[in-house]
Amino acid sequence: MVTHVRHSGIVTDDLESSLKFYRDLLGFEEVRRMEESNPFIETVLGVKGVDVTTIKMSDSGGGQIELLYFKSHLEKRSKREINDIGISHVAFTVDDVNKLYGQLKKSGIAFISSPMLSDDGGATVAFCRAPEGTFIELVEMM
Repeated sequence: MVTHVRHSGIVTDDLESSLKFYRDLLGFEEVRRMEESNPFIETVLGVKGVDVTTIKMSDSGGGQIELLYFKSHLEKRSKREINDIGISHVAFTVDDVNKLYGQLKKSGIAFISSPMLSDDGGATVAFCRAPEGTFIELVEMM
């Protein structure tokens, strides 16, 4: 049985832009960087000849994401829609969604809408797109 969610993996085609977003703008800390190109990673991922940089990043509460940059198998970026089948977004709890919204907008991050209070009044929420296209939900609990 699952004991907790370990991390979410996010594939990027521009590692520096993703690091700027997750580390510099959202405050994740890089905790481990690995260059992986070996039989173990080929077998686990099922990708022959794989050469991937993986970067584990942690938030202040211990939640983790993992950035993956496939140097050997860089695929063409496809634009996802919020209602596509599969994982649709990653949600992060934030201290001040309005302040973060302003900072991210100034940095060129695209939003679906400005922050809005949920119907039940329990949270203020905004959705944006990370540089690699992942939908990010920013949630401030009220």
